[in-house]
Amino acid sequence: MTITSLRGGAIDAIRSADLDRKTELAQESADRWFARRISLRSPLDAPLPERPGRPAKPVLVPPTQVEKRSLHTLPGRIALLHAIAHIELNAVDLALDIVARFASAHVPNSFFDGWMQVAYEEAKHFRMVRKRLNDLGADYGDLPAHDGLWQAAHSTRNALTARLAVVPLILEARGLDVTPSLQAKMRETGDLESAAVLDVIYNDEKGHVAVGAKWFRFLCAREKRDPARTFQELVRANFRSPLKAPFNDVARAEAGLTPSFYRALTSTSQS
Repeated sequence: MTITSLRGGAIDAIRSADLDRKTELAQESADRWFARRISLRSPLDAPLPERPGRPAKPVLVPPTQVEKRSLHTLPGRIALLHAIAHIELNAVDLALDIVARFASAHVPNSFFDGWMQVAYEEAKHFRMVRKRLNDLGADYGDLPAHDGLWQAAHSTRNALTARLAVVPLILEARGLDVTPSLQAKMRETGDLESAAVLDVIYNDEKGHVAVGAKWFRFLCAREKRDPARTFQELVRANFRSPLKAPFNDVARAEAGLTPSFYRALTSTSQS
């Protein structure tokens, strides 16, 4: 595969509808960037697409039409893993998008180091969950999914601080809240293999939220803005749903996201 630059590799991965190629391009671009074998940008970079490449399936439906099932059944565990695979696939593209979209932003190269580490690990997560689906006789695409994650990020496409507020500090932080109970339920059902996959995801996601918090605070400091107040302003402007308790305050704080950021937003609702 020809990777002309980090931005070019990220864009090619985003555009790819072949999910094996997408995850390979994401990880290969990360490896070459970490080794400083490619530049950040190139005149040969393809244009950034409006939407990431996707296979024909899964069919995308409104969130209310995604059926919820009991984890005490095999179809229920498959449905949960399918939903997680969809989240991880979107997370690959969102990490690549922040690199490609903001490659001209005035930030240190370590900004791109952090986000390519995120992209690398999200690609790993998608592959792990897809393999677990395969082990259970299923595959990604077998069930419907919703487009909420990409839509939630779309409104922040022109503002780096807003993108950081919405994607890592809301969407990824939500994973820290809900994953421990899912791990416990998987263990209760005896599905230790799926629980082990969730363990890897949970531990890595703490680091992803930490990358978001680090650079959000960096940009706020540079602009002489209060991080918690700025976060709340950006969330009210760019995120339509109230933030849902319960919160995993300990894991969030370990990642640099303290309650002063999000507690005031639990009853926020935008029409």
